[in-house]
Amino acid sequence: MPIQRRTVLLSTLVAALAGCGFELRRAPELHFKAIQLTGFKPQSPLAADLRRALQSVNATRVVEAASQAEVVLESLNDVREKGVVSSGTAGQVLEVQLRSRFSFRLQTPSGKELIPASEIVLGRDMTYNEGIALAKEHEENLLYRAMENDIAAQVLRRLASVQAL
Repeated sequence: MPIQRRTVLLSTLVAALAGCGFELRRAPELHFKAIQLTGFKPQSPLAADLRRALQSVNATRVVEAASQAEVVLESLNDVREKGVVSSGTAGQVLEVQLRSRFSFRLQTPSGKELIPASEIVLGRDMTYNEGIALAKEHEENLLYRAMENDIAAQVLRRLASVQAL
């Protein structure tokens, strides 16, 4: 009898989850097959993240020449910022805020604007201790990398909103 109860309970739970509309997040669907990335600093981690994300979606190619591209993603600003949030009575820094700011626009190679100049700003707070400065520097780099991954995902979702070229 307990096995039948578990089976009924498990079947009910599976049916409830199937009917609730839950669905795993899928990669966005892009309406173009070739994109050029311009305006990025050499060896930009954000450009590498975007390139990797774009190539994983619907066989989208990242090309070097505008003549091969259907759209051009232009980086207008890609900045990492750091500011003090709080300090102790002796003036030592206790908490900092890290910000990653990315401005971009999307247009066709002929200059038709598809996404006007847009900005994505992400911030993370981090405690700071001079006694473990090397570990905090490593943590800072990890937080910046995580923010850049988030920015790449947000840019991908915005690119998916472009319907017609």
